[in-house]
Amino acid sequence: MSELPILSIVIWLPIIGGLVVLAASECDCLNPRPIALGFAVLTFLLSLPLYTGFDVGTAAMQFEERASWIETFNIWYHLGVDGISMPLIILTTFTTVLVVLAGWEVIRKKPAQYFAAFLIMEGLMIGVFAALDAMLFYVFWEGMLIPMFLIIGVWGGPRRVYATIKFFLYTFLGSVFMLVALIYMYTRSGSFEILDFHVLRLGLTEQILIFIAFLMAFAVKVPMWPVHTWLPDAHVEAPTGGSVILAAIMLKIGGYGFLRFSLPITPDASNELDWLIIFMSLVAVVYIGFVALVQGDMKKLIAYSSIAHMGFVTLGFFLVYTLMDANGSTSGAVLGIEGGMVQMVSHGFISAAMFLCVGVLYDRMHSREISDYGGVANTMPVFAAFMMLFAMANAGLPGTSGFVGEFMVILASFKASFWIAFLAATTLILGAAYTLWMVKRVVFGDIANDKVAALKDINGREALILGSLAFMVLLLGLWPGPLVEVMEASVKNLVAHIAISKL
Repeated sequence: MSELPILSIVIWLPIIGGLVVLAASECDCLNPRPIALGFAVLTFLLSLPLYTGFDVGTAAMQFEERASWIETFNIWYHLGVDGISMPLIILTTFTTVLVVLAGWEVIRKKPAQYFAAFLIMEGLMIGVFAALDAMLFYVFWEGMLIPMFLIIGVWGGPRRVYATIKFFLYTFLGSVFMLVALIYMYTRSGSFEILDFHVLRLGLTEQILIFIAFLMAFAVKVPMWPVHTWLPDAHVEAPTGGSVILAAIMLKIGGYGFLRFSLPITPDASNELDWLIIFMSLVAVVYIGFVALVQGDMKKLIAYSSIAHMGFVTLGFFLVYTLMDANGSTSGAVLGIEGGMVQMVSHGFISAAMFLCVGVLYDRMHSREISDYGGVANTMPVFAAFMMLFAMANAGLPGTSGFVGEFMVILASFKASFWIAFLAATTLILGAAYTLWMVKRVVFGDIANDKVAALKDINGREALILGSLAFMVLLLGLWPGPLVEVMEASVKNLVAHIAISKL
């Protein structure tokens, strides 16, 4: 199995699957749904050897593939994964299976095109995590915008055109600055290899300009305050599957970019400007938490919740310098980055589950307004149990995955500064407030109206989707060791690289 080009397979198989689904749509005798599900499940199964065959004892890139692509500019088709990228690839393949299942019955308009868009986007997102050539990374990075643009624009809500244009402009304009930075580093190094950029010696002014260019691309994708305003609009208008992929995978690509580009390529600039990222992260945690409290739309509330939780991710990543300054040890820095990584994976499961829960209700009542619900537990007890579990996980209940990453980042924050930790810890209060306030009004109490009284509990397909996510949320919450173990060598290597640059 190790001799197979696994990364190329899991990148191109879903893309080919998407094209097959589109071709199948031309024949009325073929149902695109089982074909799409088959490709999604096969891609997930073929991605598992990335974990089972992973060597946790090394920080080197594994499962590498390299072939010449554009010789004139020394651009290579170069793939590989380490402990930072591999878990995100598994998360992508797992989530796509659930998205295909979630759209099985509810997508009636152009189903083949809908499923094809998700499969093609899956391959492009895996390509982002696996690319070790900067231009290959950029092609995948930009390419994945197109399927999401179509998903929101074709299958979205009444304001979908506004949401898609806003989404595309924000993310595309930020990416242009990243492209300029990549081309500049190519002129300095003669290569587009990301690992060559890591050892490129740059002056402080150069680093600051490159860091800002990367920040404009990655901050929009996370999204960080104040460039977050596209996300609630995109979530509200997107179909359920679009919201799931947007929250579970696409936001993580911004966090991944900070670890793969900003911290190792511009360590001195990251040191100089870490206060800016910490400030933006804390504003996201505190201010956006209060914004979530006043939302009347369930999707918009969960969207703002995502921004607040991703603030934890960037906070954990950029505490690295403060922690090294504070005690001269790198253990706290490693804890902060690992906490941010665990939070990314955990948020992928929890946000996907929360949006799927809203999707279950929307499919039945065609409303996302909290005020239209009440007493759902009386008519949908199994669904209510799942939604309560995911709400508790979103609030950071110990024993769920939502607690682990937040606890690690808060612990690292305490080592850096009491006040940073204090502000970060407010998410435990605000997260519980807005999540449980929503659940109280939607799930509990007396049956609010005749529509709620007529609700039917989840079917087997929906139970399988929510049950799979519940299993992962509890597994990661009770046993985070396997995830932390695979990323530890890569994170320690990154922190050691940063520490050397400070000398």
